[in-house]
Amino acid sequence: MTKLIRITLFTILFISCSIDVKTKSSIAFSDKDYSEAFQLIEYWLDAQKDYENLPGLTAMVGNENGAVWTGAFGMANENDKMNIENTFSICSISKLFTSIAIMKLVEEGKIKLEDPINKLLPWFDLNQQFKDSPPLTIKSILSHSSGLPRESNHPYWSWPDFPFPSKEDVVKELKNQEMLYPSSKYYQYSNLGLSLLGYVVEEVSGESFDDYITNEILNPLMMNSTKTRMPKEEYGNILSVGYSSIKRDRDREKVNFFNADGIAAAAGFTSNVNDLGKFAAWQIQLLKSLEKNILSPETLKDMHKVHWDDELTSVTRGLGFGVYKINGEEWVGHGGSCPGYRSQLYLSPDKGISYSVMINSSGTSPGIYITGMHEILEKVKKKKGTPSNKFMEMEGLYISQPWTSETYIQSWGDYLGLLDMPTSSPKLSLYKMIEKDTFKRILKNDELGEKLEILRDDQNNITGFRTHQNIYSKSK
Repeated sequence: MTKLIRITLFTILFISCSIDVKTKSSIAFSDKDYSEAFQLIEYWLDAQKDYENLPGLTAMVGNENGAVWTGAFGMANENDKMNIENTFSICSISKLFTSIAIMKLVEEGKIKLEDPINKLLPWFDLNQQFKDSPPLTIKSILSHSSGLPRESNHPYWSWPDFPFPSKEDVVKELKNQEMLYPSSKYYQYSNLGLSLLGYVVEEVSGESFDDYITNEILNPLMMNSTKTRMPKEEYGNILSVGYSSIKRDRDREKVNFFNADGIAAAAGFTSNVNDLGKFAAWQIQLLKSLEKNILSPETLKDMHKVHWDDELTSVTRGLGFGVYKINGEEWVGHGGSCPGYRSQLYLSPDKGISYSVMINSSGTSPGIYITGMHEILEKVKKKKGTPSNKFMEMEGLYISQPWTSETYIQSWGDYLGLLDMPTSSPKLSLYKMIEKDTFKRILKNDELGEKLEILRDDQNNITGFRTHQNIYSKSK
């Protein structure tokens, strides 16, 4: 097997694999029944995985109790199907754990947000060429407004070997770097900055970064699958193999193993969707509580609050957390992008809901899938106890060329739902039954539009559907 995975092999592996889906019975979003919505999400994610030629992905929807739905699609490596226990590099989501460690030390009175970095790291000798700059503080690093360069002075994002530096290498090269801007003037995302905060955790706590994060955060939250590093011994087994961005010939190339090493506090962690569901649940619970659990509720609330609003980029940052506006709603979280992996975690403390998507490939957007899942769940109106799959006989894939590739039909409460694919933004069209096998589309104003007819053969088997006088066949 060559390093270059041909599209034919991808197609054989990915289409032939089954979907690993797990839904807990106690979905505590509300009194609504989300079973049909999760069914739609499963078909949509699986289809988009194939259309984007992704090796595999996992997804999670959670609440204050952790994951309430998880799904795994595609392949974890050349031989093994993806499952929800598979881990991924979560790259910059690592920053959330480093930030929480810093804020825990702040709560304990061991450091202050206003502390200059050179007070806590006396060896810090990066050149501050802006003589009138305010101090480079812990707070400015957490909000990515410090003026620090984005990276350490090493080419660790370089294909194909990704030569990440050790802590010693990072420290040694500081003297050869300089500030990009005066502190607290502009937004500049900085892996170097969060790496330095990882060194602060070590200096102040007297423990290794790994020990402190594991003992103070991961173990209390029972995040047993999360590590502060990329374990080489797990690569290709529980740790999924990463693949490159898609190329013109639609191939994806296997990415070499890497370890973030001295940049671990910014980009080194591995985890899975179940563990990120626990992490999000802890936050949702804590914000409803009056009691401290790792952090006080007040501290976490402050971390979720906007501390830097950049006029040039429209980026809003909390303390470690990204703060996002999605369709007018406020969310917090972080994304991760490392060679061969993309991941995203969003949570809404107000709604008490969280999402995570992990993909073992570069050059894709897990946030699009989260937005799509959320849009599907937001459309649910069916009450618990209402019969599901009213039109089960009609459910399945239909060939809808030349307009789209395929149309997925399924029950949606009392209606028939149609979803055209591929689509990065799933828009479900609903049809009301007028008589047996005859439906009309429900318009936005609840009026009825065009007709859709289910077609059958002489044996009463469904063969397709007709709309606008055109016939579309059911997929075999």
